[in-house]
Amino acid sequence: MEFFVTNYNLCVDTVNMTAVASSSVFQIGDSNVIQLVSTFDTPPESLIIGPFVPLTPKG
Repeated sequence: MEFFVTNYNLCVDTVNMTAVASSSVFQIGDSNVIQLVSTFDTPPESLIIGPFVPLTPKG
């Protein structure tokens, strides 16, 4: 998949986030290449899914 975006005069003042997924990308600005790779070599029965850790706002 090729995705091309042109941003002109990008200005970011504030970003508020309440949650972030474990396989997410948050980016402000330009990148030449983003390469995402995922491998799963563990048997499914050994996978332990624990509780999510909430993000607490700084303040």
